[in-house]
Amino acid sequence: MYKNKRITVLSHLLVWLLLFSFPYVLSYGQDQEINRVIAHFWIPLLLSAIIFYLNYFVLIDKFLFPKKMVQFVLINGLVIIFFLFLKEFFEDYFFKESLRRYTSEDKQRPPLNMFLYIQTLLFMAPVLFSIAIKTTKRWIRTEAERKEADNIKLESELQHLHYQLQPHFFFNSLNNIYSLVDISPDQAKSSIHSLSKLMRYMLYETNLDVVPLTKEIDFLKKYIDLMKLRVSDKTKVRYSFPNGETGIKIAPLLFISLIENAFKHGVSATKESEIVIDMTNTETSVLFTVENNNFPKKTDDKSGSGIGLQNLDKRLKLLYADKHNLKTSVVNERFLVTLQIETN
Repeated sequence: MYKNKRITVLSHLLVWLLLFSFPYVLSYGQDQEINRVIAHFWIPLLLSAIIFYLNYFVLIDKFLFPKKMVQFVLINGLVIIFFLFLKEFFEDYFFKESLRRYTSEDKQRPPLNMFLYIQTLLFMAPVLFSIAIKTTKRWIRTEAERKEADNIKLESELQHLHYQLQPHFFFNSLNNIYSLVDISPDQAKSSIHSLSKLMRYMLYETNLDVVPLTKEIDFLKKYIDLMKLRVSDKTKVRYSFPNGETGIKIAPLLFISLIENAFKHGVSATKESEIVIDMTNTETSVLFTVENNNFPKKTDDKSGSGIGLQNLDKRLKLLYADKHNLKTSVVNERFLVTLQIETN
């Protein structure tokens, strides 16, 4: 911030130095009458600088931005009128003789009305220029604050969705283990051990914005193996994931809801069913598909609230707004969901 202030001050000094040197830059190699330069150029420029900074530091913040337009216009009008008389006073009192020689040797001065009109316009220029600069700076600051507020809101919402997903996942997994307690205590015990590993990943490794895809794959495999314990021999589960290091990093826990959904709606206690899970990747994208039988829930079935898929949809919109494609379809009583994510 201190460095930016120094740059701003130096920029202002360079601009005014350039403006004050204009008479010599524009008339290089010609003789200059110093009194004419002072009276017709430096004094108006000095008064313009006062008007500029008076507006820049005081009047715009105090009157224009609070929408006190009448006071703002009135004060600037009085200041301009006062400076017009002040300029005339300096010319008449200090430079009268030299300016008289100049006007007698050259053309006569323009009519008074035209002269006052031109001078008023010249003094209005710094007012308009200061408004333009101040308004632009305010807009830039407002945009920066808005973006910061949006980022804070985004982080807060993502954190809320993340914390929302954890108990949802935990309760679903406990329900699965509960169903095994009476049927197979040993499997239930093994499932609790597997669940502890999954929860450790969710609690300690998914707080980052992105995680290596290989870690996410390892988590998904453990979860699928856990879910397979509760299904009967009538249900076949096949999955395929990339092997080895992919070099891709991705937001954690994006695919788990799709797998949960497949086991929730694609398994029947009496009919044969199949769940097929597949993930492929390129250097910059991940394609994830889940295909399963479609056994719609009955209207009176309140198990599960659908929070997983709602959560996924919100997170994708927040994290990969224009870089994801989520499609669902039902073909021949098979439910297919495809999720493609661009990670670059």
